[in-house]
Amino acid sequence: MKDDLLHGGALDRMRAHFPDAPAPWLDLSTGINPWPCPVDPIPAEAFEHLPTQAAYHACHTAMAHAFNAPQDHLLIAPGSELLIRLLPTIIAPRRVATLSPSYGDHARVWRAAGCELIETADPLDTADEADAIVLCQPNNPDGRTFALDDLLAACDRLAVRGGWLIVDEAYADLDPALSLASRTGRDGLIVLRSFGKFFGLAGLRLGALLAPTAILTGMQEKLGVWPVNGPALDVGARCYGDLAWQAETRARLAAARQRLDIILENAGLALAGGTDLFRFIETEDATGLWEKLARAGIYVRRFDWSARHLRIGLPPDADAEARLAAALSP
Repeated sequence: MKDDLLHGGALDRMRAHFPDAPAPWLDLSTGINPWPCPVDPIPAEAFEHLPTQAAYHACHTAMAHAFNAPQDHLLIAPGSELLIRLLPTIIAPRRVATLSPSYGDHARVWRAAGCELIETADPLDTADEADAIVLCQPNNPDGRTFALDDLLAACDRLAVRGGWLIVDEAYADLDPALSLASRTGRDGLIVLRSFGKFFGLAGLRLGALLAPTAILTGMQEKLGVWPVNGPALDVGARCYGDLAWQAETRARLAAARQRLDIILENAGLALAGGTDLFRFIETEDATGLWEKLARAGIYVRRFDWSARHLRIGLPPDADAEARLAAALSP
């Protein structure tokens, strides 16, 4: 089975490939909050009518406030994945430096656009030679972070030559201090935000682009008149507006991550990084451990670029924690 190597979440394929695994499956492959933001009943008009400007404005305002971002430089979109794929149609860099290892779609998209790709562990060092630098903050899958001053300095060096710093902040809701959202609007800076991971509602496609006006205008033309559906706008406005839930969730996720660390350390696994939504581990035989867990009905993330690393998301309850601990035992 190789379908899981591109992304996590291929649970249907896991069931088919491991038919004798005990059910229900425990899916720890995606790094998505297992305790979603509560969603009250969605008004019928959100489904029955075209999205209104009022609904868009409510979600847009809540997002900007939650990100501490200037509203004039934020565009709502149906998920950050689409934005990643459309960016090469908005800007046209010839040479793109991407953080490696990182979320693989960035490199795939820019390579498919015909760009010369520099995959490096130190992308900021290329600010005087690359036309664009693309990285995640914090990084997926190892949780690596960059100092904001270093990011802004690289952005300024790129902007002088008409270049771009593209920062994917899919996991920045975990720690707002890591975000450049408040600095958006400056030359050369593009920030992507994702709703589904922190809020635990990945099936509701919602995201944001934060960038200079010309970039937003170009993307708006690509997305069209109604870029986000009514139910997503309704849920997004409520979830982004609930700052108390966000603060409580950060504390809850941190505590769960600490419990997961204990499970992994007790199993003799080396922690190589991660965030409060997933842990990145190193082991001598990652493929063997991945298969062992799969045969126990536990799905974790493996990678085609490493035979020594796995990413493991948060178990949703005490029973799931005990199940993972048992499966990891010798």
